[in-house]
Amino acid sequence: MSWIQKLYETYENCQSMIGKVASEKEVPLLPICHTTNKAQIEIVINHQGTFKRARVVPKDNARTIIPCTESSGGRTSGEAPHPLCDKLQYVAVDYSKYSGDNDSYYFPIIAEKDFKKLGDKVDKKGLIEELCRQGYIDKSAIIQSKFAGLNDFTGMVLDLKWNKKKEQIYKILLIKNNQSYSKLLSDWCESKFRNEKVCAVLEYVKKGRVIEDLVNSKILFVDKDGKLLEKRAEKKQDSKTKDIFDLLPGRLNEKGELKNWQADAFIRWEVEIPNDPCSKVWEDKTLWDNWIGYYSNIKTDKSLCYVTGKELFDAEQHPAKLRNDGDKAKLISSNDTSGFTFRGRFTDADQACGVGFEITQKAHAALRWLISRQGYRNGDQAIVAWATSGTEIPDPLADPLAILGEDKLKSDDSDNVSVAENLAIKLRQKIAGYKTDLGDTNGVVVMGLDSATPGRMAITFYRELTVSQFLERLEKWHDTCAWVHEYGYNPETKKRIRFVGAPAPKDIAEAAFGHYENDRFVVDDKIKKSTVERLMPCIIDNQQIPRGLVESVTRRATNRVGFKKNEDWNKTLSIACALFKKLNEKEGYSMDLDKSRRTRDYLYGRLLALADSLEQWALNKAGEDRQTNAARFMQRFAEHPYSTWRTIELSLSPYKARLGGQSQKRQAMIDEVKNMFDTEDFVSDKKLSGEFLLAYSCQREKLRQKGNSNTNGNGSEILSKTDQ
Repeated sequence: MSWIQKLYETYENCQSMIGKVASEKEVPLLPICHTTNKAQIEIVINHQGTFKRARVVPKDNARTIIPCTESSGGRTSGEAPHPLCDKLQYVAVDYSKYSGDNDSYYFPIIAEKDFKKLGDKVDKKGLIEELCRQGYIDKSAIIQSKFAGLNDFTGMVLDLKWNKKKEQIYKILLIKNNQSYSKLLSDWCESKFRNEKVCAVLEYVKKGRVIEDLVNSKILFVDKDGKLLEKRAEKKQDSKTKDIFDLLPGRLNEKGELKNWQADAFIRWEVEIPNDPCSKVWEDKTLWDNWIGYYSNIKTDKSLCYVTGKELFDAEQHPAKLRNDGDKAKLISSNDTSGFTFRGRFTDADQACGVGFEITQKAHAALRWLISRQGYRNGDQAIVAWATSGTEIPDPLADPLAILGEDKLKSDDSDNVSVAENLAIKLRQKIAGYKTDLGDTNGVVVMGLDSATPGRMAITFYRELTVSQFLERLEKWHDTCAWVHEYGYNPETKKRIRFVGAPAPKDIAEAAFGHYENDRFVVDDKIKKSTVERLMPCIIDNQQIPRGLVESVTRRATNRVGFKKNEDWNKTLSIACALFKKLNEKEGYSMDLDKSRRTRDYLYGRLLALADSLEQWALNKAGEDRQTNAARFMQRFAEHPYSTWRTIELSLSPYKARLGGQSQKRQAMIDEVKNMFDTEDFVSDKKLSGEFLLAYSCQREKLRQKGNSNTNGNGSEILSKTDQ
């Protein structure tokens, strides 16, 4: 339960952030007993519950904070309504009239005396039909046994007297109606926590004309039979104006077709009251407090909370929607109520996990907020790191550019080495700044989540660290896994940025397992997910990087001809160098060319870079746009360096002839490197390690011109005369 305690502490430390919406994409830190949803329709009424107008809600303003119950906050399907704002299926009395055969979850409350009068007027065969006709229950729900016990009606009619039968029906009816939207609103309005806006909404929905008013206002659209349309009947005249069909997420029908079913529209309310400046119910903090007070007051059962060790009000269910608005998976849930119940260890769910209502509400609200605000997400995978004090910390899964932020990049969009090193210095300074701001008394938590099924979620990674531990390990990762990368991008200047640091795990996954789809270099989400999981202990625990992963990236980097775009290969090459350097940390490899290193693999890497640059120089001078022989033979060179080098060296002759005396300096450099070999090492055709890529990259970097590099169509460097 440590993770719940840390999230609870975080919520308590961030009270000032409750309800603040930074952007539409970001989920705010929610008050307890509340959730968020994307609204499509806004209905405006006055304080007497009279309809005034309605409008569709733009997507950039759709996020809505709404009250919820434990059941509705964790609902995955079925009839658990939210107590104020919800879908038409829950709030509209006239839903069945406009929806055809679709079930309504709005059930008006029927008094016992009215039920008895109704039972006296109709026979036992007609009572259920009459209850359906008046909207108290759905006929289709009886057939599908959605109401617990209703499927037993037929047998009960035969076995029980008629009066006994009516009592049974009414009890079942009460159970369901007590959970209805109208019952929730009525009970709230009758309590000491009543709110004038809520009472106005209740008065309006009781009139039974929600959909009718929306149709008359041309918000919803019906066919000739008066039923809601599943798709737009005619082409819009104004393409800029959004209607309800543009805003609905859509659902698949029985034929597998995507339909924008209008009844899925989510409704939020605006209640205009004289002298009340806040008409929007989702922004009214007094209304939030009223609902929290009411809902907390109706809880009665207490038990031991495993988190605090105190007797607290029970949490009957735990919230969903942790990773996104449509997330139905829960971290804590139980429905094992039959058969080998709770695996024979407990008699009920509370014995397996007892968490206080307020504790779980705050913990889940904090987790939802943190994931939205600063988490890494890839499909069902979510990873988030945070300080329990609420203070900002660097993202362990980001590259240096993302950690530094756009403000630091505005003046650093050049591609030369000094700027790249400058960014590395800024990264160290920023991490040092975090140490000063956070101190060492705060704790840092790193948590990973994933789900194999839609309804269950698991914690796949969890660490608690001190601030100093977290920052020291992050700094070590960016130092020991650093290389010069060229794939940074400044969206403002639309230029590539060179930077020094560790690549992000998602980029490592792409380099190791990427493939082309429609000329885009991508990686399968499942592979990316597993790769990120494998790298988490390397970053957070300073564990050794997986050797198989390094070898995979190295193999991809040597296969230069397998890349359609030179920029994709350059990215893979720099990542391969970073990972090989990290794996062989004890070797102390430098990002600068080490002219004193005489190892066989390193020297062969230098030779390949020199041959590649000489041929590229000749091709550029002749205006030819194609790959060099060194590039084409790179994979073969890695497998059989000596025999392949002879082929590459012989192929240089016509290019040296084309360049004439200008090639002498480059040839002298090649001869110098060859003379550094031990004879046995040079003639050995043994496979090269990833070290040759480091040397290739360093030698190529040394040959770059001192200013901004120019490139040909393939992205290969064009060298100035001073570098020849």
